[in-house]
This record gives sequence, structure tokens and C-alpha cells, in this order.
Amino acid sequence: MRGLQGLEDSNPSVRLRAALAAGTAPDPRFVGRLIERCAIEPEFHVREMLTWALTRHPASMTVPGLVGELRSERAQARSQALHTLSKIGDRQAWPAITRALLTDADAEVARSAWRAAVVLVPDGEEAVLAGVLATQLGRGERETRLSLSRALIALGEGAAPTLRAAMTDPDPRVRAHAIATERLSRDPDAGFECAIEEAKRVVVLGAAGQEE
Repeated sequence: MRGLQGLEDSNPSVRLRAALAAGTAPDPRFVGRLIERCAIEPEFHVREMLTWALTRHPASMTVPGLVGELRSERAQARSQALHTLSKIGDRQAWPAITRALLTDADAEVARSAWRAAVVLVPDGEEAVLAGVLATQLGRGERETRLSLSRALIALGEGAAPTLRAAMTDPDPRVRAHAIATERLSRDPDAGFECAIEEAKRVVVLGAAGQEE
């Protein structure tokens, strides 16, 4: 436990080594401290090591604490807990992936929720999840839109009907995002930017045709 004191050090290299040590020699006593640190750790690479350390412990010890973090008022606590749950991959956490998290106002929390949901969704629930994810089409900047597209694509045929419906949505941003996602699913090598630009042209031409 003395080694975990390094997680509080001002030097990120020391914190990184402390997280590495906790994952190298897992101990149930480490779990609570590791989860607590995830919520406040400012350095990305240290957070990734904290997540790795948690994955080295039994899911029965980590998942309950991480699920508890999903109710935190701190966005980073929610986001990092979701990220870690996606890495652990224990589907017992699925009921905790709520609509509120999937539509969280914080973009990083929402993106982490989308990734976790795709990993944890039970077989047969993909279409329901796709319906919730589709409410976020057109949201945010490039990284957010790309994350959502990847999540929908990962759901495969379960997302297809929802995606087709979104391609005729009255909102041009939603239509463009849905069309780009569908194009990207057919041609992953095309790149998201190309898919978006092509989708925008389709939307504009479609609107022009309707006006005529």
C-alpha cells in the first residue's frame, strides 16, 4: 500500500510507475485507490496505466466500484470508469450503461459510453442501442461524430434499419452524418472526412431537388 502513495506524487512519471506496480502485482486493496485516482488524474498516459492496472484485477472486485463512479458529478470520473469498463468487457456492467450516459452533455463521457456500450451490449439488444445512439447523430465536432459513426458501424446489421431511417431525417446535419456513416461502413478505407464531404453534397443536392 505504501507504493500507492506514489499516485499522489506531483511527478507524473512517479504516478505512472506506481500504477504500473499496482498492475504488475495485483492486490484487492489497490482497487479503491486506483478507481479514485482515475477520477482526478490529469495525465492521459497515467490514466491509461491506471485502467490497465484495474484490468489486472478480477472483474468481481473492480466492476462494482467502477459502476458506482458512473453516478459521479465529476465528468472525468464517469468517462474513465466507462473507458475502464469497456476494457474489462464484463457484460454484468451493461445495465449501468444508461440512456443518460449515452446522451451525456459532456462529449468525452458520451464518447466513452458509446464505446463501452458497443462492447457490453447483450446479443439481440443491438437495435435498441442503435436507436439511442441515433439520437446523437449530427452532434459535436469531428472526433465526436467519428466516434459515434464507429459505434454504429460496430453494431453491424443491428444498426442498419435505424441508420437508413436517419438518412431521411429532416435535420440536414443528422442526414449527412447518417449518410457518411453508411458510406464509411461500406468503404472503411475512404476516410471519415471524405465520407462527410460526400454526404454533405448528397444532402445539398437532395434539398435542391426538393425545391425544384
